[in-house]
Parts: sequence; C-alpha cells; structure tokens
Amino acid sequence: MATALSLTHLGSLMRGVRSVDEVGADERAASLAKRSIKKASKLWALDLAIRCMDLTTLEGADTPGKVAAMCAKAIRPKPGDRTIPSVAAVCVYPLRIADCVEHLHRSSVRIASVATAFPSGQSFTSIKVAETEEAVRAGAHEIDMVIDRGAFLSGDYQRVYDEIVAVKEACGPAHLKVILETGELGTYDAIRRASILAMAAGADFIKTSTGKVLPAATLPVALVMMEAIRDFGRETGRPVGFKAAGGIRTAKQA
Repeated sequence: MATALSLTHLGSLMRGVRSVDEVGADERAASLAKRSIKKASKLWALDLAIRCMDLTTLEGADTPGKVAAMCAKAIRPKPGDRTIPSVAAVCVYPLRIADCVEHLHRSSVRIASVATAFPSGQSFTSIKVAETEEAVRAGAHEIDMVIDRGAFLSGDYQRVYDEIVAVKEACGPAHLKVILETGELGTYDAIRRASILAMAAGADFIKTSTGKVLPAATLPVALVMMEAIRDFGRETGRPVGFKAAGGIRTAKQA
C-alpha cells in the first residue's frame, strides 16, 4: 500500500516530474511503427498478446448470455485449436461479475470489473469505494478505476491521489488498474504526471483509456507511460504494469 502523502509532499512530487520531449516521443513512435516482426518472433509476440488480453464488454445492453459467450471465447479463443492460449481476463460491469464467476471458476481466466463511476469518474469518493468493495465481494480479481480527469486538469492532485489510495485499500487482495483516459489529458506532460501520481498512490497497473473516448491508446502515449513506469521503478524498486486499451484492432497494432 502506498504511503499517504501530504499536500506539501504531493505538490513537491508533482513539481519534480520532468517534462516529456514531445518531438522525441513522436519520432521514436514513428520509428517503432515501421518495424516488422518476422517468423518465430511474430508468433511469440502474438501468443504473448493473447495471454495479456482482457476480453471486454461494457455496454448498457450486456446480458448474461452475452457474457457467457465472451467467457467461452476467453477460455478458448479459437474452438478446436488448443495451441491458442486463454486470454488473461474478462472485463465487465459489476452486475455481470456473477455471470463470469459461473462460467470461469474452473479456468485460469481472471475477472476484472470497472468501478468508480466508470467511465467519467464523476461521483463521490464514498460511492467509488463502496462500488469497489461490492465488486471484490462479488468475485472480481481486478478493479479498473478511472481517475477524476476534471480534478486532475484543475490541478487538484490531492483529490485524485486520495481517491486512488482509498480505492486501492478497498480492493483488498484484488489488483488495481488505474485508467488515465489519456485522450482527455491533452499533453504528454499531463500524461506523465498522471502516471506518476497513480503509481505513487498504489496502482498495480496504469491503463491508457476507457475505450469510450478518442483518441485512445496510441504508440506515443504508450511510450510516455512506459517510460514513467521505468523511471518510477528505478526510483522506488516497485514494478508497475501497463495496459493499453482502445483503438487496437489488428495484430500489427498490438
């Protein structure tokens, strides 16, 4: 669990976050996008991408039947081909967790659930904490929370930090993924600050997007976030995961 930071210490932390070389980030992303993975390396990369994937349904019309079909696909992405691994997790709204528990309890596939007033994050902290606790009790192994972008963009870093700390505590044994919604943050500098803030507050993973806002995951944004993870790890010794979400449609993009 993260050590609580006072307003003074949090302000010092945020002022100390270095700026991002935007031109350099864009140029590096463009260079990486031109690379082509061949043969055995490509097969290994595709296998890893599947093993890291969260199959997701987050629609108002989600039904038990739709979730059951998704769970079956998560366990066996291509029926009849056992060389293709199961995905890492499925992600649903809290009310659909029980359906996932029913269909996945004998598999290795984990259950993730969005919480904290997804996708806007615009609600009371007490409600966000209560929703998280209910989701974990229902059987969620992972919680995907969204930061309050309005508070962050207004410079109210303490509110954002305190909410992440509170939700992390409510997670108990469940992992916490903190969604930054990078498409609404505006600049690479803001994305780096949000990344450092989320990790300092106890995030187990930082995640690009809800999938409800464009732009979602982009290669330059991924580089900015992963460099923040690298620097945070060097400073603290604590590893943090990265999750790209939204806009990834092809194997080449992955």
